[in-house]
Amino acid sequence: MSEARSSFTADLNGKVALITGASRGIGRSIAEAYAAAGARVVLAARKPEELEATAEAIRQQGGEALAVPTHTGHPDEVEALVVRAVEAFGGIDILVNNAATNPHFGPILTAEPSHWDKTFEVNVKGYFYTARACHPHMKQRGGGKIINVASIAGVRPQPGMGVYCVTKAAVLMLTEVLAAELAPDNIQVNAIVPGFIRTRFSRVLWETPALHDAIVQQIPQRRMAEPEELVGLALFLASSASDYMTGAALPIDGGLLIGYPPMPLP
Repeated sequence: MSEARSSFTADLNGKVALITGASRGIGRSIAEAYAAAGARVVLAARKPEELEATAEAIRQQGGEALAVPTHTGHPDEVEALVVRAVEAFGGIDILVNNAATNPHFGPILTAEPSHWDKTFEVNVKGYFYTARACHPHMKQRGGGKIINVASIAGVRPQPGMGVYCVTKAAVLMLTEVLAAELAPDNIQVNAIVPGFIRTRFSRVLWETPALHDAIVQQIPQRRMAEPEELVGLALFLASSASDYMTGAALPIDGGLLIGYPPMPLP
């Protein structure tokens, strides 16, 4: 008896995807995957050199990429980013909000007002600004997808990351609010909720042996993930396969949030 199998392949041909924080890590992995699936990608990040390097790597693989240096916490720059995207590729179908910052590490009561302002400016307001700017173009094209990269830090407090945790909790609620309000325009809004991913952003966590060991002991799979391991979910949420899903927050965390690390039986 043969075993029946099915596979999911995202087809993003004809789609235009805008990815923030696209110069490295999770954002770059998603951008490369979308381009490989046929989308034309618009890449946004603050550092022009790294951003253009990502765009060139995509072009060398046969994809179409536009790099637009942008501070997503500045609404005027976000508006200019979207104008460039529409001028270059004709519209926007997919938005991945991924840009993030975390300038404060330590007890939350030691955070300065500037830390709060900076973290909310990028992690929350930046997501709102890009969604607002992309919305009319998605509506004009009959619908779209907004994918917010949140974090398990928005679900469970993480030591030393209190301000960041609060902003990521806000991202989860922003996802639900946008999902409800944009549903009549056929725009689905969902969140990816990563656990501990080995990126430059999280380097201190996996390069410090004591921190790394303490973290992986809490993960049932006993390891951190690589950025590429988020790609499958990002492709699904960008594709027509997720057309009846909106307002969802999907953990991809090695089982961390279930709170049940494996234990040897007697």
